[in-house]
Amino acid sequence: MFVLGCDRAYLYAHPERELGAQQVSSYEAALAERERGVPAQYITGHQEFCGLDLIVTPAVLIPRPETEHVVETVLELAGLEKDGGQGCPPPAARFHQIQPRIADVGTGSGAIALALAKELPKAEIYATDISTAALEIARANAARHQLESRIKFQERDLLFGRERNSLDFVVSNPPYVGESEEDQVQLEVRRFEPRNAVFAGHTGTEVIERLIPQAMHALKPSGWLVMEISGTIAEDVKRLLRDWREVAIKPDLQSLPRVVRARK
Repeated sequence: MFVLGCDRAYLYAHPERELGAQQVSSYEAALAERERGVPAQYITGHQEFCGLDLIVTPAVLIPRPETEHVVETVLELAGLEKDGGQGCPPPAARFHQIQPRIADVGTGSGAIALALAKELPKAEIYATDISTAALEIARANAARHQLESRIKFQERDLLFGRERNSLDFVVSNPPYVGESEEDQVQLEVRRFEPRNAVFAGHTGTEVIERLIPQAMHALKPSGWLVMEISGTIAEDVKRLLRDWREVAIKPDLQSLPRVVRARK
């Protein structure tokens, strides 16, 4: 599909097609890169997230299905707020009436911010990253999906400088892997994905330790902090959130702790 620039249906519908010399060369080059350990997403330059086709380069972390639980959690909380805390999230059409102010901290490719912008068309969304290169990719993705006017991209270290009591949601997929667990991380992640988007420091909670008080400062009363985490740091994160209300951890599809939510 990548070499031919076609979709899967075309491949199945044209099994007799032969590759030209240039296409064979491109295919073999892509295989060689994959054999070297380069993630397929960096070879093709694309990754799907929440139904959005995103550009990815080695400047950004590859969006993963587990992170979609972060988006789902925000939508659930937005729905609960709308219903006064009762029942399930509202149908998609009702999200059109919800107007939260949201900050996506460490946006990377822009995956979370874009997914929320798509689902919450009246939301005011800010996306921050410390990496200029990552913000370039995020802006390109926003432009591809015609969402550039909906998201304000800002080069910041977390929420530094954000005014007090200004946000309804602080959302983040921060670095949360400890350098002490580096040998447990997939080799291709260690070798090819941006290190500062994966590793937070020795324990894995260093970035989260800085983000939590900044979120407390920036959130409106009763605002929500939603973060992706791992099971390794789940108990430590709970302790860091001891001054927050309604702290809960949501598992992913493998029943591993994945998303923590807490209310100011």
